[in-house]
Amino acid sequence: MILVVYALLSWMPGGYESGIGRFLAKICEPFLNLFRKLPLSFGPVDFSIMAAVLALNLGGRLIYQLLWSLAVRLLYGV
Repeated sequence: MILVVYALLSWMPGGYESGIGRFLAKICEPFLNLFRKLPLSFGPVDFSIMAAVLALNLGGRLIYQLLWSLAVRLLYGV
């Protein structure tokens, strides 16, 4: 959600220079820089935020599945 708000700030004039924009930049930029090293820019459009959101989604699902399988093994001894 924070990454989406950070991306939407690019549509607002001076959005990144506002207090909220600077705060979100401190949170989001270190993570987004991992994806900006990849060739995800096509012309003026940068898809690194979309890749970051997808990576967080997949990572969250993986962690959920691992924790669920661990809980099932502990509770039911399977």
